[in-house]
Parts: sequence; structure tokens; C-alpha cells
Amino acid sequence: MAGGAALAPGALLCVLLWAAAAAGGSPAPGAFGRVYRGAVNISAERVYAFAYSSESGQVDAVRVYVNSSSENLQYPVLFVVRQQKGVLSWQVPLIFRGLYQRTYNYQEVSRTLCPSEPTPETGPSDQIIFVDVSSMAPFNVAYELLVTRLENFQLETNKAFNFTASPSQPQYFLYKFPQDVDSVIIKVVSDAVYPCSVVSVQDIVCPVYDLDHNVEFNGVYQSMTKQAAITVQRKDFPGEQFFVVFVIKPEDYACGGSVPSSIHGNVNRTWNLQRMKNLQVTIVPSIKKSVYVQAMFFSFLSFLSFYLGSVVVAFVHYISTDMKLTVPFGSVSIAGSGIMTSSHPITASTPEGSSYGAIDESGSSGGHQLSSPERGPPAGSDTDSSVEEESDFDTMPEIESDKNVIRTKVFLYLSDLSRKDRRIVSKKYKIYFWNIITIAVFYALPVIQLVITYQTVVNVTGNQDICYYNFMCAHPLGVLSAFNNILSNVGHMLLGFLFLLIVLRRDILHRRAMEMKDVYTLDYGIPKHFGLFYAMGIALMMEGVLSACYHVCPNYSNFQFDTSFMYMIAGLCMLKLYQTRHPDINASAYSAYASFAVVICLAVLGVVFGKNDMWFWVIFSMIHVLASLALSTQIYYMGRFKIGKCSDLGIFRRAAMVLYTDCIQQCSRPMYMDRMVLLIVGNLVNWSFAIFGLVYRPRDFASYILGIFICNLLLYLAFYIIMKLRSSEKLLPIPLFCIVATAVVWAAALYFFFQTLSSWEETPAESREKNRQCILLGFFDDHDIWHFLSAAALFFSFLVLLTLDDDLDAVRRDKIPVF
Repeated sequence: MAGGAALAPGALLCVLLWAAAAAGGSPAPGAFGRVYRGAVNISAERVYAFAYSSESGQVDAVRVYVNSSSENLQYPVLFVVRQQKGVLSWQVPLIFRGLYQRTYNYQEVSRTLCPSEPTPETGPSDQIIFVDVSSMAPFNVAYELLVTRLENFQLETNKAFNFTASPSQPQYFLYKFPQDVDSVIIKVVSDAVYPCSVVSVQDIVCPVYDLDHNVEFNGVYQSMTKQAAITVQRKDFPGEQFFVVFVIKPEDYACGGSVPSSIHGNVNRTWNLQRMKNLQVTIVPSIKKSVYVQAMFFSFLSFLSFYLGSVVVAFVHYISTDMKLTVPFGSVSIAGSGIMTSSHPITASTPEGSSYGAIDESGSSGGHQLSSPERGPPAGSDTDSSVEEESDFDTMPEIESDKNVIRTKVFLYLSDLSRKDRRIVSKKYKIYFWNIITIAVFYALPVIQLVITYQTVVNVTGNQDICYYNFMCAHPLGVLSAFNNILSNVGHMLLGFLFLLIVLRRDILHRRAMEMKDVYTLDYGIPKHFGLFYAMGIALMMEGVLSACYHVCPNYSNFQFDTSFMYMIAGLCMLKLYQTRHPDINASAYSAYASFAVVICLAVLGVVFGKNDMWFWVIFSMIHVLASLALSTQIYYMGRFKIGKCSDLGIFRRAAMVLYTDCIQQCSRPMYMDRMVLLIVGNLVNWSFAIFGLVYRPRDFASYILGIFICNLLLYLAFYIIMKLRSSEKLLPIPLFCIVATAVVWAAALYFFFQTLSSWEETPAESREKNRQCILLGFFDDHDIWHFLSAAALFFSFLVLLTLDDDLDAVRRDKIPVF
């Protein structure tokens, strides 16, 4: 080796280490609030020591600010802070990663060190902090260092505190529960939407996770644009204190923003102070336990008052009926026992068109059964024999021809469409009740299991971006994060059960009248079939159950839970309204529920594909229009059409024939004018919905379908009431009151419904911008009031359908028009 011209690698490393130690020497004493400037390289590092004394019971927090002008990522400046119980380190430039591996470099970094609070037993204690500054660069790299003690580290109750933060300069503060406070709400607001930020609540544990890549590792957290709110309970923190951490994200996509066009691609940029955000935090006490009790009493007593009102109405009705000992009505008398008799029961034995429902003048004693063959055995001998159903006249070929004659008459009366055996028709409609119970059980159980899983995930991970609550008014109870949104659904269940009781009472009275062979029950008024009413009551109760399940963790994926039974309620109401004057030709339970299943399948597909896929909207709009035409043809001809052979277009050929005969050949007046007007308006409404969906493609597909159902129901109900009044029928006080109450309560309910408090169509942070304070008892928000009012509105709507035709109880069926 020539004169030691070269040193071995190991000897060179030893020399460098010795030089660094000699240069570093002992730590330089540092002063708080003083800026230190210097340069480091591979052979020179700096060590500063900052000493201070902590008083008993005092929480001291220290913040370290560093800066380096170097943008060289190969040789960053390394900062290591050593405390009594921990080490914190970072580099400058500090690198953050965004979407698609984009990187963002920050040359200014400030971090709050984990505070140490001396216990009362130890008294004042001396603390020392070492800050090591080093770099592996072969050249000098300049830096700045500033260490300060924080004076406003502990947040106070009901006192707003303003500060700034950035991705490289996160902030966190300490909060201690006062003695008389068990729960608090952390409210954070900002004037600027962006940059996107994260608010986290963490236990008093070091290290504190205060950077974008680790803030989600501990505690509870929310993303935020302009406001955020987190409810914290004392029981969740054994030390009765916690840290509130504020982190600014390097990109805004998590809050609904876009990546700036200037940094598209994998490009490194130095951002420095371009993403500073001003924030204000206020911690206020939450409600006390007594408010929970008051809210529960209010919820139950409000709806139990409906029970009391129903009992009063039933009692008044019983007294007024009992006092009417004799009421003359032509040849009809009402005996004290309540049995009505008539000398002219309706007969339906003549198959000729105009004679259906005519009065048999051949002379028959009062109280006898109808002379029509479909009456079968006495009313009290109901049986489930399948032989009876198979022997129903529907299976007789001559009766098929008879139906064509009857149902295609220009003027139809109820006696024409109530010819089937009452027992068989009642059993047909009872299937609605039993089927919906089966559907409810099989639908609700997996839903309950799923939302429990959602809530568990939220509680375990602390990720409050999973569920779209109104965080400004979300009151937890047990494992539930928003108990108020669940409690407010109790009205659906209580009023649904009350409606079942009202229907049961009417059903029992009707059965007693049938057993007594009451002619008014047999031959007068609308035929009483209660199966659909029972199904409506169960649907209302299940809407409450599933709405409560949805509000356990409301989000985009499970919104269909809240709407599925709304579809069924709207569909059942339309079926019941149609059944009123078409008891023999209404849809069977199997076809009706199969149709609802198709609708729910379409709703699921709309949730998955309805956002941006044009092909889905084209297919759905075609299905919607064709279904409207098919149903219109069915209604127009009272079900008297058949789908022919493959070469025959069947229903669509019939629809074309309707347009040709009624709009071209007889343009002045269609054969069935009333039905034609209804169907034209209905088709225009549905085609408008189809065009609207095709053009605008609304993101909330479930609500879009629900809107279609509700508009069709309201259109049909309005048509029914108008035709009823046009036919010189009247509205009794109770149905009139229910109609007015329905309109008023629905108007109030819809007002609160459109007070949007959250929206899963947006990001969680954007949804929180819509959050509002509680407005009722300090416990319920606008959406809770929507739950209360919508339950009452649905209850009154059901009562309208139940009582609307009570004025026809003393009118012969051959005098009741069909429309």
C-alpha cells in the first residue's frame, strides 16, 4: 500500500464517527422562544437541551418548530426529540403521499410534544428535552429551530378557541371533564371548505397520532370541511380527559374536492403554507340523562294519545248506535239488536248485461240469504277447503263468457264486480296478511344483523365517516350512536298496531253481522274484506322497524332498508283503493308481492348502476313506460284481456286497439270516459318521470322510485274522491276529518323532510356541512319530527281508506257505481 494513500472503509467510518462526536460535544443549552439557526452535514450535528420545571397539577406542553431551505430528498435534515418517556422524530422536507402515489413535500414542520403531567404526590418536577439535528448530506444544510411552551394547551368548556393548522403543522389540545359533566360535544367550524381536515379524539397516550398517515390508528375521528361535531362520553375515558387532534390532509379528494390540475402525475412539489386552515373549536356539555327520560316519555305518550282518541271515538260511536232504536229507511228497519232486514235482497242470478244487481221482486222474506248461487253455505261455516276454491265459478267456461259481457259494459255497478263467493274472496285477501308477515321476518332479520355489524365496526374502528348522522344532534345510548333517530320511529310501530286493532274491531263486528245474516252486511255497501288492511298495518309497523335499522348507521348502502316497505305501503294502498269497487278482479297477493320484489330489485340495481350508467336508465325508462301501458290496458278493460299466442302481441296489441277505437274512431267520446281520463293523466305523469330520470339521472334512485309510487297513489286517490263526489256520494264527518288531517299532517311532515340534515349522496365531510342543532326538547332534530309526523300522516291516510265509503253502508250494491 503506497504511503497509506487510501483508508479502508471501516477506518473511514471510524474517523467520521470520531469527528462527529468531537464536533457535537455536549448538548447546547436552549432557551424557549428563541430561534436557533445553523447547518449540519454528515460530519457535524447539533444537540440542544431545553430544561423547564412543571408545577403540581399543571400540564405543560412544548411545541417544536423547524424549517430547512433544502429541497433535496436524498439528504433530508433529521430531527429527533427525546423526552423522559418517549422519542419523536421526523425529517425535513416532510413527505406526504396522496392519491395515486403523488407526493407533497413540506419544508416547515411544527409538532406538539406529548405532555407529561406530574402527579400530586411527586410535586414539582424538572423536565429536560433534547433536540438532535443531523443530516447525512456531504455538504452543509441550513436549518432553523424554535421551541416554545404552549400557554393555551388545555381547552375550556363553553369557550371558543381559534388556531391554524396545516398538513406539516398539526395541532392537538387537552380537555378534562368537569365534575358535573358526563358527556360533551366537540364542535369545530371553519370559514373555508378546503383544505380537507380530520378531527380526532384520542386517549391520553403517547405518542399522539397527529399526521395524515396515522391519525386513524387511534380514537374516534371525522373528516371535515366547514364543520364537524363529535360526542364524547366520560365513561369512555377512564382518566376523564382526552386529546382533541386536528390534522390537515395533503389532498381534498376525501372531502369531495379534486386534485389540482397542476400536480397531476407523480411529481414532487414543495407546498409550505399553501394549505393552512383556520379552525375554531368549542366544547359544550351534552344533554343530561333526564332529557333522555323526557324524550322517551314524550315519544310514547304522544302516540298513546291516539289510542285514547280511538277509544273515545269508538265509545261515542257505540253509544250513538245503541240509542238508535228504530230508524226508518224505506222498507228497512233497524232493530235494537242491530240486525237489518229488507224485503228485496239483491240477486245476481240473471246473466244478462243490464240486469245484474237488479232487485228480485218475486217476493222473499226479510233476512234471507241472497238467491245467487255463489252464496254457497251459510256465512258461519267458513272453511279452507281447496275444493271450494277450485269449484269457484271462475273455472267455468260459461262464466268466462259471462265476465266479458259484464265487465265490458259502459256503466258498471258494484254488484257486477262482487259476484264471487265472499268466503273465497276473503281468503284470497287474507293471503296478503300472512305473506307480508313472512316477508317481514325474512327481510328484517338479516337487516338487523347487518346494521349491528355496521355499528360494531364504527365503535371498534372509531371511523365516524361510515355513518351519515346529524352529528350536531346525535345522542348516543349504549352502543347506539344516534339513539334519538331510532326512538323517533316508535310512532310507526305504535300507530301500526293501533290500526290493526281498529281493523280487528271492524272485522269482528262484520263477522257477527254475517253470522246473524244481516242483509245490509250481505247485500248493501262495499264488500268488507280486511286482509289488505291487516297487511297495511303490518307494513306500517315494519316501516318503523326498518327505518330504525337504517338510522342505526345511515349510509348509501343500506338506504333501501328505509324505503322497501314504503314501496309496499304505497302499493298496498293503491291495491286497497282499487279493491274497494273491484273486489273480484283485484291482483292476487302472489302477483302483488312479486311485483314489489321486482321493484326492490330495480332499486338495488339503481343504487349500484344508477349513478353514471346511461344504459341502465334507458332500460329502466323502457320498463317503466311499458309497465304503465300494460297496467293501463288491464284497468281499462277490467282485466278482460288475454295474452295470445307468440304471433299475437297480446296486451300491446290490445293497447293499440284501445288507442285506435277510442281516440280515432270515437274521438269525440271514448267508450269508458272516466277511466280514459284517469289513464291518460296517469300515463303522462309516469312518462314524465321516465323522461326526467333519463335526462337528469338522479343519484338517489330509491327516493326516485318512491316518488313514482306516491304520485300514482295521490293521483288515484284524488280521482277516486272526485268520482265519489261526482256520483252524488257524500263524505261522512270521520273520513272528512281524516282527509283534512292527512293533508295537514303530510304538509307539515314534508316540510321537515326537506330540511336536509345529511346526505349520503355526498362525502361524509360535505354531508356534515348540513348538520343542524336539535329543535325539540334538545333531543330531536328535524328528521326526527319527520318520523313523528309521517307516522301520524300514514295512520290518517289508512283511516281515510278504511272509512271513505262508510256512507254507502245503506246503499244497495246495484246502485253503487264502479270507477
